[in-house]
Parts: sequence; structure tokens; C-alpha cells
Amino acid sequence: MNETPHLTPEQIIERYRREFGEGLIDAKVTERGEGTKKTRSYNIWFRVRRDLLRQAIRQLMDIRFPHLAVIAGNDLGDQIELLYIFSVFYGEKFGEYMVTIGVSLPKSDLTVPTITDMIPGALFSEREKQEFFGVTVTGIPDGRRLFLPEDFPQGVYPWRKDETGVPPEMVRDLWAVDRPTDRPAPPVPEKLPVENGKEKRGEPQ
Repeated sequence: MNETPHLTPEQIIERYRREFGEGLIDAKVTERGEGTKKTRSYNIWFRVRRDLLRQAIRQLMDIRFPHLAVIAGNDLGDQIELLYIFSVFYGEKFGEYMVTIGVSLPKSDLTVPTITDMIPGALFSEREKQEFFGVTVTGIPDGRRLFLPEDFPQGVYPWRKDETGVPPEMVRDLWAVDRPTDRPAPPVPEKLPVENGKEKRGEPQ
């Protein structure tokens, strides 16, 4: 893969506008000052149509192979938003940018293609979004649960804010959901008395 020279944030945005046209829903640059000298650093934000997600990431790879930080997610009501957060020009002093590529998925069709064939390290974040948001990642090479136990109720997604989120009756005793009846309850340590805002500890025996 041929790497392009170091580009400014504006040049990167212009490249995406040329490549994706109306498929690029939004693009912007934000600046921040870091350290005592307030050295300028930049975040680049893209929002693309879902069908252009892989092409948008491929475009970033053509500029300079990015480092994936995480795939973040938000429940926006009728949609789930996924944010693919990368750094590009990694290791270049004062030249590294954070690049976020966002897509919105309607809850009536919560599917998104895997990017693991391009960036294998995305697998863990993709599995997480399946478990916690109920997103189906098509083509994922390993779709097993990673964070939630296998006996966690099907159809309950802890990061959802709608009726599929964790119901109130599970919150207080979440540890007890589908727990085997022959397993003892976890011990609860005895609270120590408090004097003057501090726990009073007994004399050593």
C-alpha cells in the first residue's frame, strides 16, 4: 500500500468530500490545546452512510494505516450510532490526528459489516457491540459472547435505553439472574461502626 505524504486535517476532509460526495453526511475538524504549551492537536469527524463505512475506513488506510482505538456506541432513540475512532499519522510528533467515522443504524435494521478483514483488532469491539447493543455484525469471524455470561438473558442489551435494556427488576440483584439455586449468595462484609466520619477498627487480637 502506497502511503501519501502527511496531510493537513483540511486536506483529509477535502479528499473524503471528493471521494464520497453526498455519501459523506458530515465532516468537521475540532482543535484542542495539549499540555502547558497548549500545543495544537486535531480531531477529524466524519459521518457516512452505512453502506460506505468500509470504503471510508479503506480511504483512511490509503492515507496512512490507522490505529483503531475503539468502536464506541450510543442509543439515540430510534437509532444506534457507532463511532469508529482511529489515530492516523501515529507517532509523528504534533502530527497525529484522531479520526472518528460515524454511522447510524436504524433499530429496525441493526446490521453493520465487519471490518476485521481490514483491521483484525476490531473483533473485540465488534463482539462488544453485538452483546451490549444488539447490533448484528455481518461477516464477523467470531460472534461468541465475550463480556456477558452465556446464561445472561437473550434479548437484553445493557447499553440500550429502550425496552430491550436491562429491566429494573434485574438491576438490584443482577448477580442473581438465572443463578443456579444451589449456589450460595455472595457474602456481604459486616459494616464497621463509624466515629467522626471514619471507620472504627477494633484492636488487633
